[in-house]
Amino acid sequence: MHPLRRVRIQPDMDFEKRLEWFRNECAAAGLPCTHQREVLYRALVEAKDHPSPEMLYERVKRKIPSISLGTVYRNIKIFLDHGLIGEVSLHHGSLRLEANNEPHHHLVCRHCRKMFDLPAAGVHAIRLRRALPEGFQVERFVVEAHGLCQECAAPKKRRSN
Repeated sequence: MHPLRRVRIQPDMDFEKRLEWFRNECAAAGLPCTHQREVLYRALVEAKDHPSPEMLYERVKRKIPSISLGTVYRNIKIFLDHGLIGEVSLHHGSLRLEANNEPHHHLVCRHCRKMFDLPAAGVHAIRLRRALPEGFQVERFVVEAHGLCQECAAPKKRRSN
């Protein structure tokens, strides 16, 4: 666990408490909690689609038209480095981000690539059947289940593609 994750975000935590958590974690890390950083974090908390940095930039730009993509990337790196946000698997083409720091896994639609959270409690504990390479230490397991989301699984959607 990242050192700043002393207090975990709870799934039922309301929006204002999540922002308070963010402000407290920034203060604990010695990071100024600027207006840009707060708007960026707020946009990520509001996102349910695990946005890429570019998607997040487009959302933040509506509130701060002068913000640059470079500023968004720099702050994302700072947030990641300090454990304020998480990154979702890179093998889907680009970095995807999330504010959910509760243990969870992901459902990935193989058609539209949308990602949905799956609480860790919904998956049995993972046990390895073979020894790991010498010296390798597992820190956590992340499960991805691939399939079709409700929208892509609808018959009319499949026929049109």
